[in-house]
Amino acid sequence: MLIPTPFVSKPMDIEKDWIDYNGHLNMAYYNVLFDRCSDDAFEAMGMGPNYARDRRLTIYTAEVHVCYVQELHLEHQVTVSFQLIDHDDKRLRAYQEIRHVDGWLAATSESLSLHVDMSGPKVAPFPADVLTRVEAMRAAHSALPMPERAGRSIGIKRK
Repeated sequence: MLIPTPFVSKPMDIEKDWIDYNGHLNMAYYNVLFDRCSDDAFEAMGMGPNYARDRRLTIYTAEVHVCYVQELHLEHQVTVSFQLIDHDDKRLRAYQEIRHVDGWLAATSESLSLHVDMSGPKVAPFPADVLTRVEAMRAAHSALPMPERAGRSIGIKRK
């Protein structure tokens, strides 16, 4: 299995209904873009819609930290990356970037996701076949440097 390092979405358009009264992309829709890329990356690891339907196992988001770097507008087109920076038997830590197709950074997101047994719902270990794919993506992505913007916290710096 060839694993892109990092995983990168196809180019995506900004939709008209996503533009807010300030004339730029509303903050909620940055998360939609991140989520669409995550869904594709999860699918590559064997955890897409069929996985949820057939095996009653899925991914839930537990925590997200988004940084808005530069405004996006209606005429912009973007790609979104997904880098798996850590995992254990039940969790995934990922770092993502939204970049304008010209290459400039628009936003970053770091997330912690949980593998969930939908019958509970309860957090549950990845099945062996899926864990093998998660480990393969993590191994491929371990060749990438730790993103400079990963691990950020929110705070007000005092002088």
